[in-house]
Amino acid sequence: MDHFTRVSSEVVHPWAMFSLVQAVVMAPDGQQFHRSFVDSPGAVGVVALTDDGQVVLVSQYRAAIDAVLTEIPAGLRDVAGEEPLLTAQRELAEEVGLEAREWTWLGRITSAPGVTNSTVEIFLARGLVSVPNDPHGPEEDHMTVAYVPLERAVDEVVNGRLTDSKTCVGVLLADRLVRHDTV
Repeated sequence: MDHFTRVSSEVVHPWAMFSLVQAVVMAPDGQQFHRSFVDSPGAVGVVALTDDGQVVLVSQYRAAIDAVLTEIPAGLRDVAGEEPLLTAQRELAEEVGLEAREWTWLGRITSAPGVTNSTVEIFLARGLVSVPNDPHGPEEDHMTVAYVPLERAVDEVVNGRLTDSKTCVGVLLADRLVRHDTV
């Protein structure tokens, strides 16, 4: 396939950490067209695994789908210049009051490429110790935390009870790493 080329892009509406962008793109045949998307700083997700094989999951309200969703701890990369690992460490402590002695990068996913340029860096955290948590916002104030055996979390992904993409990918990659010592 020949290359598509972004000719220009313009911020149509900035808000918080995001912007609505309209881009002009040239197709391989020379045709120009417009596409709009949400520019995002990206995010991190953490599969926190206890020494006895439990995954830490949080349930919190998500306004975009108007429902409570069960997920791995996660957060926006909302500190300029902060490395993804530092963001993951900060989010794990803030949301669930945990630090980890061992961190492994599991991979990166593209969240919804038809709508946003957001990517999520996913990490496995092991050797967990408790620290004070520091929830931010009403969703985190009312968030619940559960410890679920990794095998059960995998079953919940496969059976469609866990549907959040970063959680599904993170749980499956962590399971593969734990079972096969490879990602």
